[in-house]
Amino acid sequence: MSNYVSRQSDENGIIAWSDEENQIWHELITRQLGVIEGKACDEFMHGLTKLNLPTDRIPQLEEVSSVLRECTGWECAEVPALISFDKFFQLLANKRFPVATFIRSREEFDYLQEPDIFHEIFGHCAMLTNPAFAEFTHIYGKLGLAASKEDRIYLARLYWFTIEFGLLKTADGLRIYGGGILSSPAETIYALESDVPERKDFDAIDVLRTPYRIDIIQPIYFMIEQIEQLFDIANLDMMALVEQAKALGLHAAKFPAKQKTS
Repeated sequence: MSNYVSRQSDENGIIAWSDEENQIWHELITRQLGVIEGKACDEFMHGLTKLNLPTDRIPQLEEVSSVLRECTGWECAEVPALISFDKFFQLLANKRFPVATFIRSREEFDYLQEPDIFHEIFGHCAMLTNPAFAEFTHIYGKLGLAASKEDRIYLARLYWFTIEFGLLKTADGLRIYGGGILSSPAETIYALESDVPERKDFDAIDVLRTPYRIDIIQPIYFMIEQIEQLFDIANLDMMALVEQAKALGLHAAKFPAKQKTS
């Protein structure tokens, strides 16, 4: 269950954010803009320039959508804090990126498990101005919509290790394109500078077999050679690869099992 209640827009699509919510956005975005310097990939930084996000207030979804529509035909979709897999895949298949219309509280300023508007807009929407990333996300949505419940669990790993936690090799060294990293100060630094995580070249079957946990800093990241590689990945016969991954079985987890709370 979510601890957050999403805000509803009015008949003009406008959400009335409070001063405190706008202040939290301001603090999150100004901090993160400093952290990602020299760490985010060029495509992300170009996307941020196009979006021209306000730093003093939470942007209205239409402000972001109007830029995305022009760049790649995508737009933002206002959703409650948590949505079903069906709804999630349906939105992506229709080039609509789900944005939960709440912002984290001060108590969860540094980390929250469920994606808020800062994670969705700052972390993901800049990359959606990029044709390869946008096409990959669109095809992913169509695959997920048609997939069985069991297969969706495998596909979730593909999303996790690319759209959320993907790294990119560049002439200047490793850079980040995954929104889960780019919206987290601690993980931005850890993903590129720590000796602890394993960094592997992207291999689709390997990715589909790799377990993950959503509530920890990641022990493993996958790297692509260039952002255009996402076009190639989108054109793989992914469901055939899911079948191969199933036959091979999952890799051993690189993290301890989550403790069950009583």
